[in-house]
Amino acid sequence: MTTVISGLDIAHRIEQQFPDAVAEAAPEGATVRAERLVEVCTFLRDEPDLRFEFLSSLTGVDRLEYFEVVYHLTSIRLNMMTALKLRIEDRENPRAPSVTSVWEGANLQEREAYDLMGIVFEGHPDMRRIFLWDGFDGFPLRKDYLIGPGGRFPGLERFPGEPGEPFAGRG
Repeated sequence: MTTVISGLDIAHRIEQQFPDAVAEAAPEGATVRAERLVEVCTFLRDEPDLRFEFLSSLTGVDRLEYFEVVYHLTSIRLNMMTALKLRIEDRENPRAPSVTSVWEGANLQEREAYDLMGIVFEGHPDMRRIFLWDGFDGFPLRKDYLIGPGGRFPGLERFPGEPGEPFAGRG
């Protein structure tokens, strides 16, 4: 059975090595300060007692007031997993450090978060859209995507699952 290292436990391990690197700790994950992210991730990958050598997922989350990047880390050798978070306050120009130098697998996942959420990963070797075409207007996974200048964008009248009248003539 895989051991889950709680956010509180991993925050404690990080703080022992990098004082003041953790902005917040909760059972579901430790929130790391952006300026310390790469060195913290390198430590988590290289520390013999942890060996989080696999970034199983990197996801952008729109919390309305801010963005969050969630990193799910796995140690295949030690059969453990944990989660890190990075909070991005600037919704107009969201930026985060790239972790492609730590995990090559972050390349595609950071590009996906950029393409769909608009989060720019500084230091990424190829920061461009990966699913949508160049010139696509906006970032469709943002919660405010349907609302633009002059009202809602054409297409969906509302997000699926929002309360309201059933869709008429649209699938």
